[in-house]
Order: sequence, then structure tokens, then C-alpha cells
Amino acid sequence: MNITKLLESIPYYKTNQTIDELEINGVSMDSRSIGLGDVFVCIIGSESDGHDFVHAAIDQGASLIIAQRELDVDFPVVIVNDTTKALAMIASTFYNYPTEQVHTIGVTGTNGKTTITYLLDEIFTLNNNTTATIGTIQMNIAGQTYPVKNTTPDALSLQQSFNQMLNHGVDTAIMEVSSHALDQGRVYGCDFDVAIFTNLTQDHLDYHESMDDYLRAKSLLFAQLGNGYNMEREKFAIINQDSPFAHKLIRSTAQPALTYGIDTEADITAKQISLHEKGSSFVLSTPKGDISIESPLMGMFSVYNMLASAGAAIVSGVDLTVIQQSFKHTKGVRGRFEPVLEGQPFGVVVDYAHTPDSLENVLNTMQEFCKGEIRVVVGCGGDRDRTKRPLMAEVAMKYADQAIFTSDNPRTEDPELILNDMTAHLSGDFVVEENRRKAIDIAITNSGQGDMVLIAGKGHETYQEINGIRHDFDDREVARDILLKVKGSQM
Repeated sequence: MNITKLLESIPYYKTNQTIDELEINGVSMDSRSIGLGDVFVCIIGSESDGHDFVHAAIDQGASLIIAQRELDVDFPVVIVNDTTKALAMIASTFYNYPTEQVHTIGVTGTNGKTTITYLLDEIFTLNNNTTATIGTIQMNIAGQTYPVKNTTPDALSLQQSFNQMLNHGVDTAIMEVSSHALDQGRVYGCDFDVAIFTNLTQDHLDYHESMDDYLRAKSLLFAQLGNGYNMEREKFAIINQDSPFAHKLIRSTAQPALTYGIDTEADITAKQISLHEKGSSFVLSTPKGDISIESPLMGMFSVYNMLASAGAAIVSGVDLTVIQQSFKHTKGVRGRFEPVLEGQPFGVVVDYAHTPDSLENVLNTMQEFCKGEIRVVVGCGGDRDRTKRPLMAEVAMKYADQAIFTSDNPRTEDPELILNDMTAHLSGDFVVEENRRKAIDIAITNSGQGDMVLIAGKGHETYQEINGIRHDFDDREVARDILLKVKGSQM
């Protein structure tokens, strides 16, 4: 691509020499991955500054540098005000605006994002669409999985991924959109058709200044739906009406909002709800009519996730019967209220719950059908929001019969100090066991007929990060090993 064409998306810039004849083979923000004839965009990150790697990029074969300040190099340089926005604009242009060619759904909120992307993927697949998902666990393009570094990748990686989707015939893409990604401009250049808001509870306050700032970041997804109306390509916001922040998010978008909820009047709601140990059932009431739902997904939060998914599917033209069949046969998400079954007379569930609100939701769900005692194994991650640590412990004490506090991913922090942050203010009976395997063992070996064990915080993760090193650790496999040993000792 000629550089003049590539830079059309950037309205104002200056150069240090004539560049009109340059041909561009690719775009990169990593000097180590530069190919011959690529543009190198200098991104200022939290840990490094791309401007410091200009010479490395030139040595690798870059044909042009895009920077945010003057550089002392005898080499073609384009100066822009904001390289983060420039990268998104250039990437979108280079890959021929791929999100304009794919029905793109963004999901944001503190909890529920991953489950909703999986539910929507199942719905659209059943609807004979070719789908792709981008989320916390992985990226999936037309049935092929790829690893991801962040919940929402950077702007360049996203445009590359959407271009890859087009090459695989994808027509519908569903993406988790984190508050970090919105605040850092990682989704600049993405043309969303549907934006979903799940809920907003305390999380990431190590990054955001306050809950108001957290909400501001989330609202960007809805503002970025655009200010105009195109009847040939309608855009919609799907908003949880039961959230106290619903009205602010509805006001943040110019596009039509379809609300969902249970406790307040909404466009999409669930009636005659029945929650049980085998799942849930309810009547899905929508502007397109009512239909009965039977699903293996357990708990009230699962009902909310299904309502949000139904809303996005409805505005995307999916028939209610397709939604009904998809919910009936859904497999759910790894590490999201996932049972571990080895023939034991009590329940063991692994869940990703790592915020006070999500932990409370999961424990409340267990209380709905548990006939015995509930034991919870829970910790808090290191190098993250310290203010939620005592709150997590309080929730565990309030909603479980036995709370066992343990190490999560301590990262570079001392696990003992994290546990002290959680428990120093507590009174009553609880167990502190730093070794996570031993903590899980305590919960399982002390459980009997009709009890429930919740192993919270890590969910699908298959590692434990200690002092910057990831050690193999899968809550599900650890629980399974312990259950088999308990079963063997009883034989």
C-alpha cells in the first residue's frame, strides 16, 4: 500500500522529508516483529516507550517511523499528536476497515462478559452464522482457537484479527471489551453494531481513580456506537435496567437502547423463574413475543446473562426459537460455575468469582439449592486492588458456613500479607491456609452428604503466579485429584 493512501485516515501530521513514493508492506508497534518495508508506530506504554526502539526498528527493515515527538534520526518520520489513535486509524485503513464488514458485538461490565460471549457464539452458530469470539480465555475464529494476552487486544492486533476473520468467512464477531481497553483506546477503529452492558461493581480501582471513572470508561463503548442513524445498518445498546447505572449508560449513546431486567420494568425480562440444582427455567418476555426457556445454567446471574444475550440476538434478527434451543443445550463456560464430579455425595464447583459482587452472586446461587453446608475457598490476587480484599472476606464469612482463606495469584506480593489484608478485621471462625492445594483439601475432606464446596477466584486459569513465575495449578484438576483420593480411602 502506498503511504499516501495509508495516511489518508490521519487528518494532520508533519514529516521530516518527502515520503510520497514509499510503499508499505505492514504495520507494527513492536520493533522485534518489524518486517522489511513496515511502518513502525511508537507507542508510549506503561512499561516502555516505543520511541526508545526506533533504531532497532530501522535495523530490522522499517521503511517509516510514526512518532509523537521529534526524533534525531536521518530517516523518514511522520509526527502526529497521538500515536495510539494514529495506530488504530492506520491499522483500520491498512486492513480495509474489517469491522465495517462484520456484524460486531461488544460486551462490557464487571461480571458476565465471558459467559455472554459464549452464549452469543452458541446462538449465532445455531443460527447458521460463522462466528468469532475475543475474550478473557482465548480468541476463536471459525472454530480455531488462538491465545490472547489481554481481555481486549491492542488496536493493531484487533484489526489484524478482524481481517483474519474475514479471510475465514466470519460474519458475526462477539468481543469482551474491558474498561482498561476502552480507557487506553485499544478499541479505537472498531465499528460496533451492538454494545451490551452487564453490571458495574467494585473492581479495577487499582487502575481507575474511582467508581465514577470506572463508569466513564465503560460508557465509552456506548458513546462510540456513533451519533448518526443508518437504517441499512442499525446499531443498538443492550442495557441492564436493574443496574443503578443504567440511565447514565442509556444517556451516553445516541443509538436505541433495548433494556433487560428482572426487578424493574424492562423491554426484555424473565417471568415465572425457577432455579434448581440442575439449572433454571423461566418465560422469556420480549418485544418479539414470549417463549419458555429451560437451561442447564444455574442461578439468577445466569438468567441475567441469558437476558442480555437474548437482547443482542433479537436486535441482530435471530428468531426466538433459535435462542430457546441454544439456551437449552448450552455447555456454559470453563471455570464459570463449573461442577467437578467424581461420584461424591456433595457438590464441588469451580468459579472465576474474584470480586465481592461476583462471589456474593455465586454463594447466593448455592444457597438457593444447597441442602447442607457451604464451604468456600477464596483468596485475592497480588498487585491488584487492595480495597476489595476485606470485602471479599466479609462476603465469604456472610454467605458460607465455612470460609477458608488461601493464596490466589500472589504475583510479586507476600501471600501472608494479602491474607492479612483479607482477615485482620474479621471475627468468628475461619481457616487461613496459604497453600491453595491444602486449602482445597480441607474444604473437600470436611464435606459430606448434601454439602457444597466453592473454589473461587481462578476459574479457568491453569496456573498460579508466584514471584513472577507461573506454576501449573488448575483448581478443577486439584479438586478432582483430592476427590479421587478421598474416594479411594473410603473403599
